[in-house]
Amino acid sequence: MSDTPNAVRQFTVGADDDGVRLDRWFKRHLPDVSFNTVSRWARTGQLRVDGARATPGDRVAEGQQIRVPPPEPEKAPRSKAQRPPLAPEQVELAQSMVIHRDAQAIVLNKPPGLATQGGTKTHDHVDGLLDALQFDAEGRPKLVHRLDKDTSGALLLARTSRAAAFFSKHFSGRSARKTYWALVIGVPDIDDGMIDLPLAKQPGSGGEKMHVDEEAGQPARSRYRVIERVGNRAAWVELQPYTGRTHQLRVHMSAIGHPIVGDGKYGGAAAFLTGGVSRKMHLHARRIRIDHPDGGKIDVTAELPQHFAESIELLGFDMALGNALAEETPPPPSRAVEKAKAKAHAKTVRKERRGERRSRGRG
Repeated sequence: MSDTPNAVRQFTVGADDDGVRLDRWFKRHLPDVSFNTVSRWARTGQLRVDGARATPGDRVAEGQQIRVPPPEPEKAPRSKAQRPPLAPEQVELAQSMVIHRDAQAIVLNKPPGLATQGGTKTHDHVDGLLDALQFDAEGRPKLVHRLDKDTSGALLLARTSRAAAFFSKHFSGRSARKTYWALVIGVPDIDDGMIDLPLAKQPGSGGEKMHVDEEAGQPARSRYRVIERVGNRAAWVELQPYTGRTHQLRVHMSAIGHPIVGDGKYGGAAAFLTGGVSRKMHLHARRIRIDHPDGGKIDVTAELPQHFAESIELLGFDMALGNALAEETPPPPSRAVEKAKAKAHAKTVRKERRGERRSRGRG
């Protein structure tokens, strides 16, 4: 036998191996060589018996010469991609967002403009900052729900695997209660209503936009209460999603003709106010209430971001009124459903779009 490193090896078949299959011979004498490797050598013509190409199923005879390629270098085990260490300013940002922390959970007050998770063109996101929020836990916290990039407010993180499973179950079961504040264009006719309109991905948007779809949409229900109004110009509303569809609150408020201030995606140019009101979106996850894995409840309120608070003051809303209303147990929602109004609004929008297309065609 010739067994020089990095050289072709030659083996002579002994009497004990007379008549055995070639793959069995490898198991007996070169157990470290896998069947897949033997098969690959056979396919590429590197495995030969008495100079002829051989296959794993061929039987060998005493005295034959088996030609075996050189030993393959061991591949180093793949290591998990290491996340680059966070810069001091990233650590400071992440920890400045914390508004609640216990052994099982962290609640952040996410600023507008920061995505929850990364994407093709999204490099700054909460998920990328989680190493700064490990504190005394064994591992980094886990995301259990999301907020849109331009939506601010309370975002819950789980600090253990047990907590992550517990919270995820409560979010999917809709027992977690999330309360949002928003400024909307105009004033809803009904002060306290339920919007019950199914939603689906809008064709042609690559899944980036949702719309009302009575035939193929998934059920979606949102409750709103008017907190205060500024004439007919704008209203400050409290919103509660009863389901968890993508962009649900934004689509629903736009569908009834009252888009969220700053939400150009669903309200177009009509979603912006003049007079120095910020063009950022005015949708804020004000409060989150959910059962705690160790018993009791988590009940956390997130302060408004600067642009939202400035708009409240600029428009003359009474902040104390909103805080007082938030402490009340809301009565059962009005049974008046905004479906008819939403349908009429959607019909008007479609008519306007058809008119625009015809105008472009004539032009």
